[in-house]
Amino acid sequence: MTKSELYDALARTGKALSSGKRLEMLELLAQSERAVQELASVAGLNLTTASAHLQVLRDAGLVVSRRAGTRVIYRMAGDDVAELVTAMSRVAEHHRPEVRDAKARYLPDDVELMSRVELLEAAADGRVIVLDVRPRGEYEAGHLPGAVSIPVDELPDRLAEIPADAEVVAYCRGRYCVMSYDAVRLLSDAGLSARLLDEGVLEWRSDGVQTVAGGAQ
Repeated sequence: MTKSELYDALARTGKALSSGKRLEMLELLAQSERAVQELASVAGLNLTTASAHLQVLRDAGLVVSRRAGTRVIYRMAGDDVAELVTAMSRVAEHHRPEVRDAKARYLPDDVELMSRVELLEAAADGRVIVLDVRPRGEYEAGHLPGAVSIPVDELPDRLAEIPADAEVVAYCRGRYCVMSYDAVRLLSDAGLSARLLDEGVLEWRSDGVQTVAGGAQ
């Protein structure tokens, strides 16, 4: 093999990441394994297009699949894939103004952020309620220890479950997941103290943070 062939082989992994929809699908697979049909639905794709994207990701070694009856189930090939996606996103945001502009247009900037270090200290002291606002199946597949599950679409009807004097820290799939932003705004509008964790499950997997599986609290 020549040097050019080696670099071309390496570049095929980068090429697999050259689609916004494939990045979105990898973020979804960082939460839990999913059937093709579910991935297509959540990502807003038809089944044929979703299958084609997954084939590209599988050929690049970024996802693996298994059969369960008539269904094909996909999962992220490893936590190093989450690390790759996270690193690429941070580099793009740092070096490309259009990425920062797109982020500013998509995500509100009027929410207060909390870092992972701050969260761990506050949670250890019992000073915060850690709120997982992802769909219930994603929470059950893996969540921060002690996190409470209230999916964002259920939050308006479940505000009474949150003590009025509590400080809430919300998180979801990753740094660009709008669900946690929506949750913080809703909580703040209801007069509750709420902050946003500045990362989510995708970033934790990239750093090897251990989550726990199990039913909703």
